[in-house]
Amino acid sequence: MKEKRNLHLKVQELCDCYATTDPLKEMSALGQDKDKEEAALKWLALAALHGVNHNAEDITVSRNSKGLVTVVARYRETELPSPGAEVGQKIMSAVREITHIEGDKGKTVLALGMRNDSLELKVKIKVKGEKEEVAIEFPKSA
Repeated sequence: MKEKRNLHLKVQELCDCYATTDPLKEMSALGQDKDKEEAALKWLALAALHGVNHNAEDITVSRNSKGLVTVVARYRETELPSPGAEVGQKIMSAVREITHIEGDKGKTVLALGMRNDSLELKVKIKVKGEKEEVAIEFPKSA
């Protein structure tokens, strides 16, 4: 039986683990990971690191009715590497489990420890029809 650990803690541990890497390079390879749940948590950690390192306003993960997942970072309109459909779905599930947001719309603050510091991210989930969106908003001082 596979142990289900606290996903929030696991994302924080992965932030620490990947703190000295190139998040975009690491993100681009996650679609190939065999463990899709682990890949989703890695992606969340890498997205947080990328957002902090590049002073992002927010990063939005969208999945359309056909399962296509796209990622856009707002500091300049640019697409980040997509994690792929399967990992993208796991990202959506992990964010819901970590934040306890249920239903078609919700938002909360997520405190994320990184090394010797802490970061408060605003997480928003919105479902409209068959489209689902998770936005991770970074503080202005990040």
